[in-house]
Order: sequence, then structure tokens, then C-alpha cells
Amino acid sequence: MNHPSPAIVTQAAARPFPRLVLLLLCLAYGLSGFLGRAAWKSADMTALGYMAELARGGTSWTNPLLMGTPPESPALLPYWLGAWAIQWATPGLTADFAARLPFGVLLALTLLATWYATYNLARSTRAQPVAFAFGGEALPTDYARAMADAGLLALIACLGLAQLSHETTPALAQLGSCALFFYAVAALPYRNYHNVPAMLALACGLTGLTLSGAPSLALLFGLGSAAIHYLDQTPQTPDTATTTTKRLITLESAAIVLLCLANGALALVLDLWRWKIELPHATWAEWNGYAQLLLWFTWPAWPLAVWTVWRWRHQLFSRQLSRHLALPAWLVLVCAVATLLTGSPDRTLLLSLPPLATLAAFALPTLKRQVSALIDWFTLLFFSGCGFVIWVVWIATQTGFPPQPAANVKRLAPGFEPSFSLLSLVIAVCATLAWGWLVRWRVGRHRDAIWKSLVLPGGGAALCWLLVMTLWLQPLDHAQSYTSMVTRTIRQINKPGCVETLGLDQGQIAAFRFYGDLQLMAMQAKPTCPWLLVEPGPSQSVPEIVASRQWVLQTSIRHSVADNELLLLFRKRIEQ
Repeated sequence: MNHPSPAIVTQAAARPFPRLVLLLLCLAYGLSGFLGRAAWKSADMTALGYMAELARGGTSWTNPLLMGTPPESPALLPYWLGAWAIQWATPGLTADFAARLPFGVLLALTLLATWYATYNLARSTRAQPVAFAFGGEALPTDYARAMADAGLLALIACLGLAQLSHETTPALAQLGSCALFFYAVAALPYRNYHNVPAMLALACGLTGLTLSGAPSLALLFGLGSAAIHYLDQTPQTPDTATTTTKRLITLESAAIVLLCLANGALALVLDLWRWKIELPHATWAEWNGYAQLLLWFTWPAWPLAVWTVWRWRHQLFSRQLSRHLALPAWLVLVCAVATLLTGSPDRTLLLSLPPLATLAAFALPTLKRQVSALIDWFTLLFFSGCGFVIWVVWIATQTGFPPQPAANVKRLAPGFEPSFSLLSLVIAVCATLAWGWLVRWRVGRHRDAIWKSLVLPGGGAALCWLLVMTLWLQPLDHAQSYTSMVTRTIRQINKPGCVETLGLDQGQIAAFRFYGDLQLMAMQAKPTCPWLLVEPGPSQSVPEIVASRQWVLQTSIRHSVADNELLLLFRKRIEQ
């Protein structure tokens, strides 16, 4: 039985989001976090260390090592991109900023691919709104464009996207590849140039996922999407209901399966199949942690996505497959299950955000006015309150008033000395004024636009992220980077040179090699370097392997914020 569409959309509601405003919103969100900071601990710094090793030719391109240790994530593509960017950077660019450039492109690709994926899914036959008896319903193209704007706003609004999408880690490469694959499968039914662009994008997305350390997800995404594409025989345009088109769909589905097998073989050749399945423990604390991660990381898209599943349930679970629901639902389901089985649940859940944002967009044509108003008021209060707190803390940091926030900053970031940045202040003021204008614009105009309920969530998330990355960037950089530890160590050594290490993690090794320009090597039985950096054992005790007759403790170096990060600097004992 064919159930009618639950979407009721007029032509007036299918107006597009102002293009200049949408572009500025994406630029503000995308650039914030890539500029003006050092690499943060520890995944961001670790990835930069492998990129620098590749760029200087210190390790193999197919088996990157950092002091003989492979990366935790079996990825290649993100390290290649960063290394190439460092090698090709102009003399005026610092190496860490150059390494971020391709990852900025990956974030832009994620936003663009999500928009086009939502647009193509909204064009499908079963996604169309109800046709009115006397006309006036939204035209398919206008409806799809408005829905794509809503999907993009929902993606930007997701709280979990902010930090992880601005780091130079394999997670962002996986996100960009997943979004590209999502777009490709969504665009396959439309017969443009025999689907060559979509198939190329699909191949690039699957290969990118594989080379970014997620071959198992690439296999599951590909096989499930091939089945969805094969089962979706609904004609998207009147001239596509032909036997030739159905044969082409079968061939495309088979091609997707072959691409999955080819990428599986590629992962096998490059040794990227490294299973790290960690079954969740049957404890309240662990399951509560997963629940909290799902709630805040995907907010506010998840409640809208749940509403979409409920309101469109007759199409989602009917015999006739609905691509605009089945495809994003499959990708979200795979990511949600994988989140429970991996050691990095937040980075796995990150891949679900583009399809989840698309599902959230399809809730908008079915929302009642009271629900839409509730979303607006909650979002207005939440993000305005967050922006107010950010401003108060910044003022306290600069002036000492109010005294309590200033004392909190000194307690949380000891040793931090604030400095005034006129450029950051101007950007923050402009962003705050833009938020005020957006609120006024939302309540005063465009009340019928289908994307109206996601304007304040998307704009508020971009505002707070921009304020944090301007007004709070200095204390955050002080707290989240290793630069202070590296600086104090260099002052003790005087001249950067050879340093032996014991017990340092990959992030610390990368920081001392990249920012300190130290020649690090593992501790030798007979000292060959004049200095030794050691991470102490339990109770800050010196490991027994460090012989007191060979080394003399010079000083201890503690991270400015993380008290548990302590290093001991030893000087080689001078033989008499």
C-alpha cells in the first residue's frame, strides 16, 4: 500500500536560504579553529608528527612510523595530505598551518556534499510533499533546495562536529570521504552523463574511507548502499521507467559491490585491516557514557531524526523502498553500532552526522507550529546564554572583573598570561552583532520558510564556536597544546640537540620533535645523548631502568594544566 507523504509544504515555504548569509555562515564556522593555534593534544599533535616525518623523508609513505611506532589509527591518506601540504608550502607559511589547509578543504567538502546529498534525496519521487487539490504545493526543485539548506544548517548545528572537524586527524578525512560517498549514492538515480560523476565520487569516497583507516565501514556502507540502490526501482523522472534504466541500476549496484571488494583488497595489501573491536561492558557507567555521548554529540539533529522516522514510518517500513529515508538511516545505523564496538566512539559517531542531518531536515515539513516555536525559544536561550558566558569570561580575563571568572581562569590555566588582540575582538563583536541580527530576522521575517526552525541552531552553534576560537583561543591554546612544556624543556637544554626518551607517548614525542626540533631516540643501555626525558611511573617514581650512576635529575617539567602529565629531565653524569 502506498501511504501518502506526511510532508505538507507550500511554494512560499520552499524559498531558499539567502545565499550570501549561508556562505558567510559556512566560512565563519569553517575557518574558526584552523587559524592562529598550535596543534592540540593528543590526536591532533600526533597526526602532525607523522605528517612531519613523512615530509622530511624520515619514514616510509606506506608504513609511517614515529620513533619506530606506527600510528594508532591504520590510516595513510590524512598523513599523506598533511605531508604534501608541508612540502609544497610557501616559505611564509608555518608547517603546522600548511598541514591544516587540506583538512580545511575536507571540511568544506563535507558541508558541500551534505547539501547536495540532501538536495538529491529531496528530489526523489517518494520524498515529495503532498500535492494540493488546487495547486500551490512546492515545486520539486525549490523544495529540494530548501531542504538542502535545512540539512546543511542541521549539520552545522551538531555540537559534536565543532572540534573534531577542525583537527588534522584521520577522523576528518573519514568524515569528508563519508560525506562524499553519501552524496554519490544519493545522486545515482539521476541520469546525468550516465552517472559518471556520481560513480567517480562514490569510488573516491570508498577509497578515501579505506585509506583513512576505516575499511570495514567502507565495506558496510558500500554493500548496504548497493542493496538500497538495487531495491529502489522507483522512477525519479517520467522518462526513466524503462527496462534499460532498470538494467543500468543493476549494473551500478554490481559496480558498487566490486568497488567494495577492490577496496577490501587494497586495505589487505596496505595492511589496513586491523580489527579493534571492543565489546561494551555490562556496567551502568559505560552505558550511561554512551547514552550521554549520543545525546550531546548529535544534538540537535537526533530528536528531529527520530521524529522523521516516526512521521515517515509508513514509507520507511513499506514494501516500496524510499531512498531518502533508507540511505541515511543505514549509514546512521552502521555508525551507531560501530560506536559501541570501537575504542574511539566520538570519532566513529562523527561519521553519522551528515546522514543524520539529512534525516533531521525531513522532519521539518511535518513539524507543528508549537514544536517549531519551542525549538526557536530553547535555541535562542541556550546559545545566547553560552555567548554571554564566553564574553564575561573574556572580559574577566582581560580586566580581572568580575573576580570569580578571572580566578577560575587562573585556577584552570595556571601560568597563562592574557594578551589583547584587536583582530579577535573585532571578529567577535561582528559575530555577536550578526547573531542579534539573525534573531531579529528570524522572528520578524520568513516565518513560512521550511528551514526556519534550524536557522537559530545553526547560527548559534557557529556563533559560539567562533567566539570560543577568538576570545578563548589563547587560554585554550595554552591548556590544550604542548608548547609550554616544550618551551621550558628547551630553556633547560639551552641548545636543541640529541635527547633520549623513556615512556613518552606519541603526542609528546611529536611535540618535542616538531616544536622543539629535538633529535629524539629511545633510551640506550649506554647513554649516547647528553639529555634524557622520562615519564615517571606510579606515584611519580623514577623507573628502575634509569641508572642513577649514569643520569642526574635536572628538573621536572609539568604540563600547565594537566597535572598528570609530568616529565623528568635528566642530564648525563659527567665521568670523573
